[in-house]
Amino acid sequence: MPNNASQKKRLRQSLVRRAKNRQERSEIRTRTKQLLAMDSKADADTALADLYRVLDRAAQRRLMEPNAAARQKARAARHVHSLG
Repeated sequence: MPNNASQKKRLRQSLVRRAKNRQERSEIRTRTKQLLAMDSKADADTALADLYRVLDRAAQRRLMEPNAAARQKARAARHVHSLG
């Protein structure tokens, strides 16, 4: 347990950040799974735009490596374009 005020504050901050990061990672996984399960190209296009937004935000905040976000975006786009 933290013993002084600065350590207590650091613990509070890290718990809040951890919760937000977990929520955002979960949102990325959920949106990806929903996109890959879609059969309609029109629905998949809107879902792809939403996934791009979430991945770009995560990469900008360094929640994930920017190249990893780009790779996930490319794979998702390849899936949507294959729906044809």
